[in-house]
Amino acid sequence: MLNHSTLKSLFARYKNEAISHRYITNNHIEPLLEKLSDVFYISVIGHSVNKLPIYGIQLGKGSKRILMWSQMHGNESTTTKACFDLLNYLKENPQLLETCTLYIIPILNPDGAKAYRRHNANDVDLNRDAQNLSQPESLVLKEVFESFKPHFCFNLHGQRTIFSAGRTNKSATVSFLAPAQDEECTVTNNRKVAMEIIANMNAMLQTIIPNSVGIYDDAFNINCVGDTFQSYNIPTVLFEAGHYKGDYAREEVRQFMFMSLLTALKTIETNNNLGANHQQYFDIPQNEKLFYDIIIRNAKILNHSKDKVLDIAIQYEEVLVDEYIAFIPKIKDFGDLSNFYAHKEIDAKRHQVILGDNKALEIENSIDFAKINNELFSLKLSEI
Repeated sequence: MLNHSTLKSLFARYKNEAISHRYITNNHIEPLLEKLSDVFYISVIGHSVNKLPIYGIQLGKGSKRILMWSQMHGNESTTTKACFDLLNYLKENPQLLETCTLYIIPILNPDGAKAYRRHNANDVDLNRDAQNLSQPESLVLKEVFESFKPHFCFNLHGQRTIFSAGRTNKSATVSFLAPAQDEECTVTNNRKVAMEIIANMNAMLQTIIPNSVGIYDDAFNINCVGDTFQSYNIPTVLFEAGHYKGDYAREEVRQFMFMSLLTALKTIETNNNLGANHQQYFDIPQNEKLFYDIIIRNAKILNHSKDKVLDIAIQYEEVLVDEYIAFIPKIKDFGDLSNFYAHKEIDAKRHQVILGDNKALEIENSIDFAKINNELFSLKLSEI
């Protein structure tokens, strides 16, 4: 198995510099697909609600078949970047493809990607459409699943900055899940396979982001794609790219996702009896929603309370502006927030706090700065 230092050097070598930051659409990946078309089989496998093409990439000739798809939620692009980094690696290092055959859908929801939104153009969450199959994008994934007949499925996503790895002051930088396949959340043989793959990725990640890996609650929902595919007895792994300190562009986390994907593939390549060593999966803490982007601690607000100090939570709202993602600071909560953490904390030290241009302390108000004891504190992100 590759160690983390080797994986880091591989990422540095094979990172696809043509795509970066958060806004990734068909327009960004189509030139990359053109360059890869002389090595891998690339085709249009369907179309979105708005008739944008959905691309599929097939590579390898091995007997172990792995299906992975990214940007099922259009604004979750980190794993798409990691997929193209992985393709760069496999183009020059095809040995793994003697054992494995991969099928990658880089952007399942191109309409959502273009609009930078979670849902598709019909405002449907594709990850809740596994049974109804009401959307063209859902049908594309189902048809690929049935024709490719994978032995493993990788469901690639991104998560918000609000998650902690357990009840700790540690952001869930990467998260995983071996989805349930029944109401009882039975630890079936195929779930054990998924759990062992996750345990191997976690062991690698602990050497670079210790205590910053989480898992999601495995409550069963047959409408979710991962739960549905798991119910077909296909080991399915949910990948979630989360937040790393200061990394709102998700370029550091992109590296961790590349390293995780390659570790997962190497695990599958080199093991024919997966599942026997799954117990370490249960050592991974479950995610909690304990983070805000910013908390102003110990603040006094004019006309709110003369004596009481409070904490003010700020969360960034991601907004598409001229093909660039702007991060708008908005008030999300206030009061006693001592049980919550923040990626950035400002201690007002019981001084009066003026929010923006004397804006009221109201949920959803956007504020670019705060004045504390006549000192200005910017709440905007520096250039990412």
